Amino acid sequence: MSITYKDTINVNEVNTIRKLMGWRQDNPEQLQAALNGSAFIVAAYDKDKAIGMARLIWDGGGSASIANILCPEYKNQGIENELITRILNFLRDKLKPGFGIQVDIRAWRGQESLYESLGFQLSTVERRGIPMHICLTDQIELTDKMFKQMGF
Repeated sequence: MSITYKDTINVNEVNTIRKLMGWRQDNPEQLQAALNGSAFIVAAYDKDKAIGMARLIWDGGGSASIANILCPEYKNQGIENELITRILNFLRDKLKPGFGIQVDIRAWRGQESLYESLGFQLSTVERRGIPMHICLTDQIELTDKMFKQMGF
């Protein structure tokens, strides 16, 4: 296995990874807008097959978020670590003296120790409040009911 990393990925490749993860396919136009709006993207390839990606959502100031996906059969091989490390290094290179950037990432079950090894800390209600979200859609498959059925 020879993993390479690129700073680009296309919509079809992202949706293929999502499908392999058991997730729904994103609308291609909306997904392209998300990719275009990313401050930085890093994608992992096994030969010519896209197997994972991480993207940085950053306001250019003090607030950033990382969204990442990886094909299940490639987990625990250091690939996710490399994807996140490249994003963090990109941000570190942009950090000016006296500045700080709060970086958020969503840890799914079992990922906490990986992210902690990269310097992330578990958020507490006292420090960060309670994470909340809203899903603006009329598509039932995007609601929390569907996610609960999928075991999330």
